[in-house]
Amino acid sequence: MAMPASEIEAMIRAALPDATVEITDLAGDGDHYAARVTSAAFAGKPRVAQHKMVYEALGGRMGGVLHALQLTTAVPN
Repeated sequence: MAMPASEIEAMIRAALPDATVEITDLAGDGDHYAARVTSAAFAGKPRVAQHKMVYEALGGRMGGVLHALQLTTAVPN
C-alpha cells in the first residue's frame, strides 16, 4: 500500500509546525521516499534524536504503509 507524499508532509508539519519539508519519490511507487526536514525544533539535538522526532510524527507508519524513507534533517540558518 502506497502513502502519498502529501500525507507524509502533512503529518510532519502537524508535529513540527515550523518545518520546511521537501519530499522526493525515489522510485515512483509511493513507497520509497527521500525527505529533507528543516526545523528549529532540532536545535541542540543529535541527528538520531532529530530523526526520531520525524519518525514519531509519522505515527508508526514506517516499515508498514511507508516502506522506505531516506531522511535528512537540518536546523534553519
